[in-house]
Amino acid sequence: MQGSNAAQPAAGQGPVQATAQAAPLKQTVETDPDLPTMRVGNLFTPPNGQPRSYWDGLVGHVSIEGGISGNPWTHTGRNFGQYYMDRANTATLNQIMGSLSHPITPIGGGYGVGFVIEAMYGSDARYDPTIGMGDGSLTGQYQWAPTQIHLDAHLPWIFKHGIDVQIGQMYGLMGTEGTPALARQMYSFSYAADYIMPFEMVGIVATMHLSKHMDWILGIDAGSSVTFGEAGNNSRPKGYFGFAWNNLLDGRLNIHAVGHFGPGGNNGPTRISALGWSSAGIGPKANHLMQYNPDVMVTYHASKTVSVTLDATYLHDDATRDDAYGISTYLAWDINPSLTLNARGEIFRDNNGAVISQYTGSMAYVNALRNQPYSYYNAPPTTYGDLTLGATYRPEAINRHLGKGTFTLRPEIRLDKSLNGTRPFNHAGTVDAPTITNGDENMLTFNCDAVLSF
Repeated sequence: MQGSNAAQPAAGQGPVQATAQAAPLKQTVETDPDLPTMRVGNLFTPPNGQPRSYWDGLVGHVSIEGGISGNPWTHTGRNFGQYYMDRANTATLNQIMGSLSHPITPIGGGYGVGFVIEAMYGSDARYDPTIGMGDGSLTGQYQWAPTQIHLDAHLPWIFKHGIDVQIGQMYGLMGTEGTPALARQMYSFSYAADYIMPFEMVGIVATMHLSKHMDWILGIDAGSSVTFGEAGNNSRPKGYFGFAWNNLLDGRLNIHAVGHFGPGGNNGPTRISALGWSSAGIGPKANHLMQYNPDVMVTYHASKTVSVTLDATYLHDDATRDDAYGISTYLAWDINPSLTLNARGEIFRDNNGAVISQYTGSMAYVNALRNQPYSYYNAPPTTYGDLTLGATYRPEAINRHLGKGTFTLRPEIRLDKSLNGTRPFNHAGTVDAPTITNGDENMLTFNCDAVLSF
């Protein structure tokens, strides 16, 4: 997975980067229209009348997510085509996520500085590692992963509205479904978000504000979910290029068009385990076999309570000679402050079956990234359909007693279907025959998660 979001901080990244709702700090530097007003964070309450320091703006957040996916028809105990929601009929602690952050805040001369530090523990960490940053320290169903460690700066350079820069480890910049529990509409993920959106990156991203409504995005990084040297996948840099148009049509329309480009294969040797599983290494040729991964996301607010998002994604991989692409549409309708109804429809094509795979061990995904043998099963070339209907419920009867906390419940019903007659669901492959041909054409799941956030 990738992952969202869209430009940092993304709609996808949820409360981890949000500032507390508090009174502005007493100004100690000049006001800058391109920088947010200095605000008190949620960790400290400075005495009234005393000068405020930069550190009074610190923000801390914790969220806990647990859920279950009901699939009475599975013969494997798994949901095919899902990373984070792969365990069927099993209550799961998906994530405990904590963050310490400071929004970009004026420091004088038009400059601003902020940062984010974030990590999570839970079953979701199996699929959100960054190789070289704690991967393999826990190897069971429940693991831990640092998810964001980056320094943020606003620079009053070149353009009238300046440049925002992030350097360090951060979420990918594409798509609408983020890793944090509340950074997406639903418990489950789309195929595109799980399989062809970059999840994590270590590098530098510059967002150049060409005008009040238009940004130019450039970045360079080590690759999706890897770092450098032995913890990298090959010796070539990768990066982002794209544009964003914000708050068009009086704030109703946002467009985000960005792609990630560069060699994506592992240049290590192919390794074979005693059981016959192989690793992802393809040798030195990985250094020049490109991946092209553009994404276009359009969000339109039809009213104050209804929004529609269209997200189209494409991946071409020279190494696997595969093309995968899809389009997802999202609808969110705020019935009242406590209830939002959500819908998602997706069509996704995996041209040769090399993208949509089910990793079958708790370390299988990490091992694939580390060029170690890993167990999996996949499907023939398939066109997938996904229709998901759900709700986000924030019960006032509970939340009024939680102070700064919020309890959220998200039930959903999801139908997955092969649209070209293959049968990939509810059965498993083997090391000798990893491609499923005798499964079901459909998979119906009843899912629900609960999130407690502070």
